[in-house]
Order: sequence, then C-alpha cells, then structure tokens
Amino acid sequence: MIDAAGINDKLTEMGLALPEAPKPAANYEPFVIHDGLLYVSGQIAAGPDGLITGRLGDGMTTEEGAKAAQACALSLLAQARAACDGDLGRIARLVKLTGFVASTPGFTEQPKVINGASDLMVELLGEAGRHARSAVGVAALPLGVAVEIEAVFALA
Repeated sequence: MIDAAGINDKLTEMGLALPEAPKPAANYEPFVIHDGLLYVSGQIAAGPDGLITGRLGDGMTTEEGAKAAQACALSLLAQARAACDGDLGRIARLVKLTGFVASTPGFTEQPKVINGASDLMVELLGEAGRHARSAVGVAALPLGVAVEIEAVFALA
C-alpha cells in the first residue's frame, strides 16, 4: 500500500508539488478504472510556466527532456489522485509507463529521457513504483511538447 502522506512529504522535500489534474484536450477520458487497474491517459509535459516544448536532438538536451518527463509523472499522479477521490493510498503499485519522446531520427536516448518519470515514481512510491516500461521516439507530439507519458496503476 502506498503512503499518501509520505508522497506529499517527499514532494515537498524535492521542491515539487502535484498540479491539478489536467482536463482532457479532446474526446477521451483522462482515466478509466477497470478490473482493479487504473489507466491514465497520456499526460503531456507541462510545468508551472506552461508547456514544455521542443524536440530532443534538435536543441533540447537529454537532461531537459528528463525534466519534461518528470513533469509528465507529476500529472500522471495528479490524475491518479483524482481517480482515487484524492487518496493516493488506494494505489497498490505502478504497473507500466509508456513514454513518447519527440526526437530527431538520430536521437537514441529516449530511455534516459523517460528515466525522469521512472526515477520520480520510484522515489515517491518506493518498490511499488518499479514498473514495466516503453520509451519510444516520435516525430511530433500534441501542441509541440517534448514528452508524453501514459500509465497503468494497480489499485488496492
């Protein structure tokens, strides 16, 4: 079982906070709960200053991409909090992340970019944050963002 208070404490220590759960930008649900699993739709990279745009391998560094992935992870957790009526303690574990990285054809560090999200999930959720994962390079993402990540959580 996830320690919801511990997540908030760790976020505060790191100088981070969960945003409000972003509203869908089109005709889809931000999350769906089915058979004990919480599927969270892809969350695009956005921080306190707005969208994190760019393309890896074309002026954006791997480290900047990892920060964008971290922002996606915060939005994923915000959606999970909304799906669980404000109680992140209902999460049993993170099952899978699928990360999409806007990148040039020659860029091959997509896994390092998505580590920004993976590392944060393990930091916040402990062993329950260890997950299966895919990291995929794509030509472009919605609104020109650098990273988009979707998640599957198991609920307690």
